[in-house]
Amino acid sequence: MRSLPTRRTLLGASAAALGSGLLTACGGGSPSGGATARTGHGAMHHGGSPADGPPGYVDPAGPEVRAAEAARKATGPLTEVRLTATATPLDLGGGHTVRSWAYGDTLPGREVRATAGGTLSLTLANNLPEATSLHWHGLALRNDMDGVPGLTQRDIAPGGSFTYGFALAHPGTYWFHPHTGVQQDRGLYAPLIVEDPKEPLSYDKEWVVVLDDWIDGVDGATPDAVLAELRKGAGGQGGAHAAHGPAGRPGGTASARPSPAGAPSYLLVGADSDILGAEAGDVAYPHYLVNGRVPEDPSVFTARPGDRIRLRIVNAGGDTAFRLALGGHEMTVTHADGFPVRHATARSLLLGMGERYDVLVTAQDGVFPLTALAEGKDRSALAVLRTGTGTAPTAATRPAELDAAPLMAGSLLPDESAALAERTPDRTLALRLTGSMNRYDWAFDGTPYTPDQRHPVTAGERVRVEFRNATPMWHPVHLHGHTFALGGAGGARKDTAIILPGGRLTADFDADNPGLWMVHCHNVYHSESGMMTVLGYQA
Repeated sequence: MRSLPTRRTLLGASAAALGSGLLTACGGGSPSGGATARTGHGAMHHGGSPADGPPGYVDPAGPEVRAAEAARKATGPLTEVRLTATATPLDLGGGHTVRSWAYGDTLPGREVRATAGGTLSLTLANNLPEATSLHWHGLALRNDMDGVPGLTQRDIAPGGSFTYGFALAHPGTYWFHPHTGVQQDRGLYAPLIVEDPKEPLSYDKEWVVVLDDWIDGVDGATPDAVLAELRKGAGGQGGAHAAHGPAGRPGGTASARPSPAGAPSYLLVGADSDILGAEAGDVAYPHYLVNGRVPEDPSVFTARPGDRIRLRIVNAGGDTAFRLALGGHEMTVTHADGFPVRHATARSLLLGMGERYDVLVTAQDGVFPLTALAEGKDRSALAVLRTGTGTAPTAATRPAELDAAPLMAGSLLPDESAALAERTPDRTLALRLTGSMNRYDWAFDGTPYTPDQRHPVTAGERVRVEFRNATPMWHPVHLHGHTFALGGAGGARKDTAIILPGGRLTADFDADNPGLWMVHCHNVYHSESGMMTVLGYQA
């Protein structure tokens, strides 16, 4: 077995070449004005501040934010990257080529690797026909780099560019995507791996696994058209969830509902899950992907029998929870949403949109399916682990491990290094999740999002957020700029967590990162329909 320092030497060499490799892959010209990555954060915020909100709150680029960034004392290496968002053909494998939007010409976008304690500088050039943005999912970073148009930055206009620059406070598995409309449900996403210079885990190989549901460019479909159809609700289309197929394990017989006009419809009927309930999703996607590949032509990861492999798993889907298992293997969960947990064994995992898990496996001898079942949708994504000879699994292969009850975050305990200290909350915020599929009126407390919303918090407080799901559907709720402890201080540290239909979730966090921070459902169609709000630090 190779030791971690040897592995890290190779990764360091890869990181050194990262900027030029991404720039070559992106094409589409250089950022407007010849912009290059810089290390001065004042210069980086050249996109301008958004319109002023209510008085009395910290400005996303204000002195409090600058002071918090300085306190992170980023003395490690600077990683510089240039990236282009562009319209491009994407090869999904199996003869499926679609035209979509992506970072460069690959799906997912090429991973970015940087080092905790260092600084990341990434210049995004927008070659799209629409404005865009870039959000760093899961990072505790300076507020004016969080990438929420109208709240923390201005839109990046077509032909424009923006340089994001910030200290990297915590190692872990993260990812980035737009926070503009439903652009995330195109090909605009990529993993971000923040490496630990004092990595305590020992392993031989690393496999980054990105899960996705895909609709863009298939028979002319776009995420915007899907959202428009969803917004018609029951009154306009007869009720996308009016009927359900027979329940099974782990899902029902979900299918697309025919459109009355005869055009393709991707609204879902019968998304029945024994975990997530009778409304496990809104959209029947034509493809489910692992690392940008359809199951008929899967991505293959090669290793040797006995290799210890670290899997970094990201659910980048727009509307799909995935139940994941590696056939013939047991997984040891080491991290949830980037933060270490007490090691726990699992035969399968359930990941809501935006969630990440790191696991370790010891590779057996042969060929094995890594299957990600689209929970409640009766379809699956596939990748392959090959360590020897044998017949490759197919899209129909169903590992027995999928029949085990999946591990979810509520059963995990934080590693001692990541545990939130016991403390009585100084402030409790109650947020009720509201809306229905029939009206498609998703919101918090019955009020759709507007940029001037503020739920006040004060720097230094221990804040408790009590979520109550008053809807018949599950929601993966995501908090920007912080991690919270599930169920109070004793729970695993997370930034995204599943709330079941009719369920409740308690999330405690320390208000230690001033600014204006989104809270939203990470179903991209729910958030864009209004299930977003803002936690605002009082000035």
